[in-house]
Amino acid sequence: MSQKTKILIVDDHQLVLDGLKLIIDSQEDLEFYGEAHDGQAAYEFVTENEVDIILMDLNMPILNGIEASKKIIKSKPSAKILILSMLSDTKLVQKLVKQGIKGYMLKNSGQDEIVSAINKIMSGQTYFDPHIIDLMMKSSNRSQVKKEGLCPSLSRREKEILGLILEEMTSSEIAKKLFIGLGTVESHRRNMISKLGVRNTAGLVKAAYEYGLLDS
Repeated sequence: MSQKTKILIVDDHQLVLDGLKLIIDSQEDLEFYGEAHDGQAAYEFVTENEVDIILMDLNMPILNGIEASKKIIKSKPSAKILILSMLSDTKLVQKLVKQGIKGYMLKNSGQDEIVSAINKIMSGQTYFDPHIIDLMMKSSNRSQVKKEGLCPSLSRREKEILGLILEEMTSSEIAKKLFIGLGTVESHRRNMISKLGVRNTAGLVKAAYEYGLLDS
């Protein structure tokens, strides 16, 4: 009989812990080995016990999942950590990948997906939620657009007006603040909408964030 995969669950919500425990207990080759309600307790558990996989939440008291993962991997470079979170922040995921985590899943994942992720990581692979991969690919494409100069650049005045639009100022307020005519503000707004190929101010705001148009 093959040895079961020992799993530590780290989450400060008992309901989540209980749900994950049920999933693990339903699998013959998986073993619920322990639980922790914060990152520091997880670190202490791992230093005292041999664990195969750690299912780690991010938002926890005392020591969050980001710092706990960093601390655990520094202490045990072979540690296999699978993050389970509601956050779909690509920059956060990239930071965790650099730290050495083996996978990242959203908490709305189904039982089969969680079990599959655990098995893949145990076989030496990594596992990332398809939604996260899609977001990372889109982010990469946006970065490439900026890098290659495919996204039209804005003039200093256009960036100035765009920044005020993002602060939810009206055209009249912008005109008064910059000591220019209302028609000039509207002209710049139309030019930016045309340059970026969007339909309206809402599209302009979205493009500003997606392409980092105000980044220095």
